[in-house]
Amino acid sequence: MSHQRRRAVLHFMCQLLSVLGFGVALSGIYMLMTFRQNSHLVSQADISLPATLAFISAGLLLFTGFLGSWLSHKDSSCLQGVFVYMLVVVFCVESTASALAYYHSTKVDSEMGTISGIFQNYTGSSQDSMSRAVDATQEELQCCGVHGYTDWLETSWFIRTGRLAFPQSCCNTTFTSCNGTVEQPWQLYTQGCQVKLRKAIQFVLSLLIFGTPVVFLVEVVLFVTVGQLMRELPFVEYRLLNK
Repeated sequence: MSHQRRRAVLHFMCQLLSVLGFGVALSGIYMLMTFRQNSHLVSQADISLPATLAFISAGLLLFTGFLGSWLSHKDSSCLQGVFVYMLVVVFCVESTASALAYYHSTKVDSEMGTISGIFQNYTGSSQDSMSRAVDATQEELQCCGVHGYTDWLETSWFIRTGRLAFPQSCCNTTFTSCNGTVEQPWQLYTQGCQVKLRKAIQFVLSLLIFGTPVVFLVEVVLFVTVGQLMRELPFVEYRLLNK
């Protein structure tokens, strides 16, 4: 491969590295949005810590991509060394974020154990933050109850309403006349929120888990390309100055 072709490969792969950086940043934003909407139903460590590492990784990816693109137009052993060092740092941070995301993805069920208690303490008041979180989750995920709409039959809120209606957020949007009454259960969402919330969280975490191998492959190509460019630099011979 010619010298100019190696430079072209370096420039293209660095552009791809920057695109991956934007992708990781978007996944971090999506993770934080998921946590904000379900903050009372999900453990903070499940989302916020992997999202923080995702933002750090995205910043490093963007910086390294821009540095590599600039390097593709210059012959500097110093910049090449800095670039290789940044690739190692990026891989370490990205691997840590991926490992942490995988760890939390295996513990989603155990860390969602309090969701039943939150549904039990539902008051239906717009002033209650937990009740708002329950309604927002049911509307966003199109679900009703923890495992199904029948879970509401055992809640204190349902008893206080005279056992006549389910929360309005349980209504399936395809039925415009739905008012949550027990006489029309077919107008409610049938699937429980725990299953859907678990799938949503695992999908968010999988963005980090499966993004790491892609970053690793790009970095391998960059390591090889930069290594070949460094070998082509003229050897500088150092000599001791005479006193």
